[in-house]
Amino acid sequence: MLEPYDQNAATLRNFDECVTLMKGGSKTFFAASKLLPKKVRQASIALYAFCRVADDLVDNATAPLKSLEELQHRLDLIYAQNPVDLIEDHALSHVVHQFKMPRALLDALMEGFAWDTQARFYPTLESVHDYGARVAGSVGAMMSWIMGARNSSTLARACELGVAMQLTNIARDVGEDAKNGRLYLPLEWLHQEGIDHTQWLKNPVLTPGIQTVVGKLLDEADRLYEQSSVGVADLAPEFRAAILSARLIYAEIGQHLRAQQLDSITQRSVVPFGRKLWLLFQAKLQAPWIVTPKVPAPPLEAIAYLVQACEEQCAQFGLKHEGFPNRGFPQRVEWVLELIERRLEDDEKFMNPSAKS
Repeated sequence: MLEPYDQNAATLRNFDECVTLMKGGSKTFFAASKLLPKKVRQASIALYAFCRVADDLVDNATAPLKSLEELQHRLDLIYAQNPVDLIEDHALSHVVHQFKMPRALLDALMEGFAWDTQARFYPTLESVHDYGARVAGSVGAMMSWIMGARNSSTLARACELGVAMQLTNIARDVGEDAKNGRLYLPLEWLHQEGIDHTQWLKNPVLTPGIQTVVGKLLDEADRLYEQSSVGVADLAPEFRAAILSARLIYAEIGQHLRAQQLDSITQRSVVPFGRKLWLLFQAKLQAPWIVTPKVPAPPLEAIAYLVQACEEQCAQFGLKHEGFPNRGFPQRVEWVLELIERRLEDDEKFMNPSAKS
């Protein structure tokens, strides 16, 4: 079970200061976090604060490798319960030890940051998935973990939601990334459109080929949004609306980008505040009606190692794989009938032990 949210005055000050620290950060994150209960909202904000500060530290560093080493050292101290005297480190340390957060998830995030410093290119969609798994799928797993939903299927859907969001980010920020010498679009797709990525980065302009590739990436994001949405049904009812609202708002960025003729070079797609409010309202209405599928889709290959790390953590500490599956009415009837059938079979075996199974 989830532990009650911390009432310690010093800890609460750290969490409050994390909120102040993150002002001006992700408006989507804070809009969605308003729907979370306190016991998870403070943990999610602490998690987001550390991730955001770490990202900025690497991005703005003159020596990014040194910054990454510093972050790894800070994580070492956080897991040793001796954090550096920084707001975000104290807050994350509390979350890590309260929820027994798998270190592998934060290490995956750090690996993603390291990839950013290496001016990598991504040959295929699958390699983009690998990147998204590290920088966003890991965060999805951490959010699922602190909400108490730790079974492998739910964790997989949470990771996929993170990857979908990252694909949306990539599609939206093509021009901005290009200015910084970065390109996350699958090279295979670019070459199919006759685009030499090295030449294009020297003069990043909008072309029909770029529009096609951005559109394909948004289609893949939509596929993963759809696949991941059913994971909302595995969460406790009090968490469902917040996660669904984040999914709806992020997917809406893609819709705005399509309305702008897939131009992420000269402009940046933003969801208007009024539309966000409407999507928050829609999330509250829709969340109770999402149901767990009878046969879940196979997980994205790129996120398998994150789910495995969580499984190993559960085994090491004897943690329960808690979940709150929201079954539809037909599924509930079928489940009851199966229970009755099994009970009748057990009764028959008890009455006639010699009967063959």
